Amino acid sequence: MIQICEVGPRDGIQNEKKILTTEQKVELISKLIDAGIKKFEAVSFVNPKVVPQMADAEEVMKLVPKVNGVTYAGLVLSRSGLERALETSVDALHVVTATSDEFNLKNSRRTVNQAVEELTKVAEEGVAAGKKVAAVLATAFGCPFEGNVPVERVIKAAEAFLQAGATELTLADTTGMANPAQVADVVKTFKNHFGDLDLGLHFHNTRGLGLANALAGYQAGVTRFDSSIAGLGGCPFAPKAVGNVCTEDMVHMFEQMGLETGTDLDKLIETALWMEEQMGRTLDGMMMKAGEA
Repeated sequence: MIQICEVGPRDGIQNEKKILTTEQKVELISKLIDAGIKKFEAVSFVNPKVVPQMADAEEVMKLVPKVNGVTYAGLVLSRSGLERALETSVDALHVVTATSDEFNLKNSRRTVNQAVEELTKVAEEGVAAGKKVAAVLATAFGCPFEGNVPVERVIKAAEAFLQAGATELTLADTTGMANPAQVADVVKTFKNHFGDLDLGLHFHNTRGLGLANALAGYQAGVTRFDSSIAGLGGCPFAPKAVGNVCTEDMVHMFEQMGLETGTDLDKLIETALWMEEQMGRTLDGMMMKAGEA
């Protein structure tokens, strides 16, 4: 079965000029649960002055539906973010670092090694507090500032987080630079190096290759993917980072291939159309325009 982590409530809206209310965010999550989504990256615990769209993370976590089998993750970029997260009901922590020195230096004034050193301690503390920890390695397929990111550097960061207690790894294509052949090669390299590893993929559709990259990842053996309802998304720290792989479009692709996703496509499309109304602009999803017929 294809496993979906819905990142619309976090990555989907964090770069939008229009800031949704806490109630709108909770309603979005409720609609997605009704459509069969079981895992969410629901909030991020980041500086509200930098990312005001995420300022109400604690309130969102107080109000989200508590449903058996549904898990909520919060994104953490620092120890202060960890402290906030541990005061909430999040089930898991997504600890994120870029794997490009230039990207890290521009956005957090630290190298990859410095970021990994700090954030592996955050991961250890999260595990000690009883939270499941996933490491999300951004710019894993290329950096908008320095270009190619050697896969060996990504593997080194992954090793450090696994040693710190992370049980999942997600490779993130932060600005949509990946291509299908590259995705297949990187996944193969990771599987050869780590063996049995809970590996996920996070793609943006900046250059129109999001679904093609997801398919390449699946064909290389990955079954866990991040996606965002209606194709919403973008990173305030990454230039030209447009929407994520669209949830309902990805579900349609996999279901047309005969693969189970555990979701109701009609309800996903309804939710995407509802989200378009909330945002007040045309969104990028294709199934919400074409329909199933």
